[in-house]
Amino acid sequence: MAKAAAYRLPTDRPHVMGILNVTPDSFSDGGQHAVPGAALAHARAMIDEGADILDIGAESTRPNSVPVAQEEEWARLAPVLEDVVSLGTPVSIDTYKAEIARRACAAGAVIVNDVWGLQKDPAMADAVAEAGAHVVMMHNRSGADGDLDILGDIDRFFETSMELASRAGIAREKQILDPGFGFGKTIDQNFLVLNRFETLKKHGLPLLAGASRKRMIGAVLGADIEDRLYGSLAVHMTALLKGAAIVRAHDVGPHADCVRMLEATSLERNPN
Repeated sequence: MAKAAAYRLPTDRPHVMGILNVTPDSFSDGGQHAVPGAALAHARAMIDEGADILDIGAESTRPNSVPVAQEEEWARLAPVLEDVVSLGTPVSIDTYKAEIARRACAAGAVIVNDVWGLQKDPAMADAVAEAGAHVVMMHNRSGADGDLDILGDIDRFFETSMELASRAGIAREKQILDPGFGFGKTIDQNFLVLNRFETLKKHGLPLLAGASRKRMIGAVLGADIEDRLYGSLAVHMTALLKGAAIVRAHDVGPHADCVRMLEATSLERNPN
């Protein structure tokens, strides 16, 4: 757990978080990396392509996915987690279960990526605080409501998550917010959130954007999941220009190139 306590997310440039799903049923790459050897090889490949963080998850959160029991989730993670950590790139654990977060941080994870923003498992905030880990608090809803003021709902959700984090003793500099593209939102609401992404900076925390290969892209391009790279890059570059600190992506190499180009264009604005 000392590893998580010592880690600090660098803020000098945007970061690319590479997705490593050790699941049989994730919407984009389910089953591809469920075998430990394949998972480790993919982790190495993403590091070579420029991943700053590896986000490993063992339970699919795609629409209509079936919840996975805690021990099944851990059984998928246990054979690969320590080996992935040993590669040296900071590891994030994608889970909303406190006990999984505890075990993963004990194995070397430094970020907990909670798709329910500390609001699903009452023990999660304390688990993150005890580990000294960073936490990504994502906005989520059990279902989409096209009549909802989604931006107001995100603000209220974030305020609750930040209060839970503060009450548990999670340092503010270790808190990250994610508006949750594709989670409990209509297609139009997803694009409204993207268009107003910069307004989320008012909460004063780093922002993560994770729209990789999602349905909002397919809805515009009419593209199947495997053909949504360019749409993913467009959404993520828009978010970066509007203040995102992290983009979470399946295709690390192209995203790393985009971040490098964004850094290059920022040199004129920041000559010193």
